[in-house]
Amino acid sequence: MSAEERLADRRERLILAAYTLFANPGFHATTIERLCATARISNRAFYECFSGREALMRAVYDRCVEETLQVVAKAIDQAPRSLDARIVAGITEYVRFVTQDERRARIMHLEVRRAGDVLSNARQRAVAGFTHVIEGTVNELPERIPNELHLLALALIGAITELLIEWVVSDNPPSIEVIIKTSVHVFRRSFQL
Repeated sequence: MSAEERLADRRERLILAAYTLFANPGFHATTIERLCATARISNRAFYECFSGREALMRAVYDRCVEETLQVVAKAIDQAPRSLDARIVAGITEYVRFVTQDERRARIMHLEVRRAGDVLSNARQRAVAGFTHVIEGTVNELPERIPNELHLLALALIGAITELLIEWVVSDNPPSIEVIIKTSVHVFRRSFQL
């Protein structure tokens, strides 16, 4: 392998190790030494790839968000051209995709918050991305567009986030179907459908 390929390989191994370890035992409980041992690289090699744990967490989080945005956008694009159908498709795909792998759900909805201020910009970019999806979907359809669509989109993202946090942390989590049904209900009521 070339030097570039070796660096890319180490970086990918660190991202995969962090995906598991940042989800459990969690961001604050995971040391650089443990990340390196899991990825089978040296501590020195870690710093050739990332400036610190926060930069690695940002890379893992950004990847989770990118993948989620892609599958949600595809589901919405393939849904029938009505606001209700697109709400159901987008929410169903979001909740199912995020919860397919509990690590993804934990990183996107719990550990990103626990990481604190170091990831607030990454989290805000993610919220902006999902807000853009909601606004774009509503704006391209003929149904009535509510006032303050941007604020409504932010509130709806917050609602789904809290439902998924409950799924992650609860000793008796609600079923995925109940989370989808509740989220769809909140969206429908918000858009008066």
